[in-house]
Amino acid sequence: MKKKYLLPIFAAFMLFAGTDSNTAEAASANELTTTAYQYIGVPYVYGGTTTSGLDCSGYTRLVYSDLGIKLSRTSTSQYQEGKAVSKGNLQTGDLVFFNTSGSGISHVGIYIGNNKFIHSQTGDGVSVTNINDPYYWGKRYVGAKRITTFSDSGKTVASAGEVKDAAIDFSIYASRGEVAIQLAKAMGLDTSNTNSSFTDVKPTSKYAGAVAALQKEGVFTGDENGKFNPGSPLTRAQMAKVLVIAFDLKQAGDAPSFTDVPASHWSHEYVSTLASTGITVGKGDGTFGLKENVTLKQLAAFIDRATR
Repeated sequence: MKKKYLLPIFAAFMLFAGTDSNTAEAASANELTTTAYQYIGVPYVYGGTTTSGLDCSGYTRLVYSDLGIKLSRTSTSQYQEGKAVSKGNLQTGDLVFFNTSGSGISHVGIYIGNNKFIHSQTGDGVSVTNINDPYYWGKRYVGAKRITTFSDSGKTVASAGEVKDAAIDFSIYASRGEVAIQLAKAMGLDTSNTNSSFTDVKPTSKYAGAVAALQKEGVFTGDENGKFNPGSPLTRAQMAKVLVIAFDLKQAGDAPSFTDVPASHWSHEYVSTLASTGITVGKGDGTFGLKENVTLKQLAAFIDRATR
């Protein structure tokens, strides 16, 4: 199938200048979360400090370093930094600590809101977990430290006008970074080059190769600040446009209409094309779910149908 390339659909995130953790204003909560999610899927390696493998404190140190904030190397030493915070007052970016060895602080992660924290753990690598997990983590929680106060509440306005929550659970929903990976794979692109012009995608990022390949092909051109925003979700409306343009899909006869997609909506043509080609049948209640974020399962299904 002939493949064309998608127009940029980006959420704008605030810029941040690197600072020392004890003296200057921090990044926004959005940027913290976006940076942390870049490493989802990196494997756990004891003593690891690079994207070849990260241990828990190696991960928190790397994320904070990306934001210009220095942390000590181990979870024990990181627990000695910052200001103690009660569990009921946690904010995005706070370091959360656990006793997994039975002998004091032995694990650390980063709180991302909604009772979730992101960390590098044995078996799953960098992943998102509920801080109150009754089977393991909830019982081993020790405390939290605020190294710096991030500058917003974790909300950002997307280009289409919706307000996005920075604490999206990307073990369920598809981030832009994951969309890049899946599209590059489906299009058979060479992802060996990890250098792109996007200021928020480092060559060490899990997404770097896919993003660079898609940029080279003209798929992604960045937002007004030169960012790719790998930690931003896509709405189903945005995904419809991505798929139609990326895979050069054409209207294939009549298509079912959806009650939440009026003819005046910018996505109407794209949604109609997806429906006419059988790539989507909507949600089963007469709606398409324009403003809902695309899940990983939906992304996989959409790409599979678009490439048949």
